[in-house]
Amino acid sequence: MPTLFSRSSRRTSPIPAGTWVADPAHSAVGFSVKHLGIATVRGSFEAFTAELVLADDLASGRITASIEAPSVNTQEAQRDEHLRSADFFDVSEFPQITFRADELRQTDDEDFEVHGELTMHGVTRQIVLQATVQGLETDPWGQDRVGIEISGQISRGDYGMKFNQVLGSGNLLVSDTVKISLDISAIRQQD
Repeated sequence: MPTLFSRSSRRTSPIPAGTWVADPAHSAVGFSVKHLGIATVRGSFEAFTAELVLADDLASGRITASIEAPSVNTQEAQRDEHLRSADFFDVSEFPQITFRADELRQTDDEDFEVHGELTMHGVTRQIVLQATVQGLETDPWGQDRVGIEISGQISRGDYGMKFNQVLGSGNLLVSDTVKISLDISAIRQQD
């Protein structure tokens, strides 16, 4: 008996057509950055939404996402308050981070590139992210789900976040390069 996600449906797109919405209880939006040039600090955003809309082929798809910047969480309250300040996200002025992609390029059976615009701290820039479909499944409640891992990196300086300090060794207090990692479990919406 064929399943919902048969091999034949994966020839045109690794994800079946439809509108897929991220399940925040089973998804994560994370980042990491070097601190003092020797250690990695990891953080996440606790409040976000994301939607993927696909027709029969991946190339016609689009992704939209919105992140609540004040929800930043690095497991250290003082650092989180600094990140919310004008030195970094300036959440009182720019409370949302948004992403919009209208170009998805399939690179193999399970991988694709996401070309879109990231708006953060009042600045919009083009970025390219790498995505891998982790699997497709119907959960015990009859909902169709897709798992997608998305990664990439940005320069925080490109978004006007230039706070830093050069240390005696020449290392920076906070790296300019920020790695982005998203683990998304999305549910296909009923028509």
